[in-house]
Amino acid sequence: MGNHLTEMAPTPSFLPHFQALHVVVIGLDSAGKTSLLYRLKFKEFVQSVPTKGFNMEKIRVALGGSRSITFQVWDVGGQEKLRPLWRSYTRRTDGLVFVVDAAEAERLEEAKVELHRISRASDNQGVPVLVLANKQDQPGALSSAEVEKRLAVRELAAATLTHVQACSAVDGVGLQPGLERLYEMILKRKKAARGSKKRR
Repeated sequence: MGNHLTEMAPTPSFLPHFQALHVVVIGLDSAGKTSLLYRLKFKEFVQSVPTKGFNMEKIRVALGGSRSITFQVWDVGGQEKLRPLWRSYTRRTDGLVFVVDAAEAERLEEAKVELHRISRASDNQGVPVLVLANKQDQPGALSSAEVEKRLAVRELAAATLTHVQACSAVDGVGLQPGLERLYEMILKRKKAARGSKKRR
């Protein structure tokens, strides 16, 4: 299922300035990134193999009423040897989705290092970050509040909008509100950028 492009989704009429929001999904290996992507795309759980490069899908997300938004989602492999490539995908992105395995507490320190490194990269300054605390269906999974604390999310740059959302790729719980929040953060950043340009 990896490394292929899907058909272009139609442009939502209320977003005249861009066809789709560019979002990059990153995180450590085995966090469930690809399973989350295909849960969003196909509305069902898909068992996946480790991503060696990347996957890309266009995903429509309902926002309530008749409104929807299209996300162009890049899912990038999380193995240690692939992490230096993350910046190639995150450059000029609208939003970052950082996925962690909330049931594997012993790897959260490693995840914290990678999250802070990528969000503080010069190209990613101020890019909104949605942290998905995945695998809530597993016993012992940490809550979103505990994941937020262990990742020191509030220590990211003051200009970086963040949200931590508990979720599960198995049943899809938490994904819709998480993406809605990401959309709100992206929109807020775009409006702020337009406002600063007008004041110049």
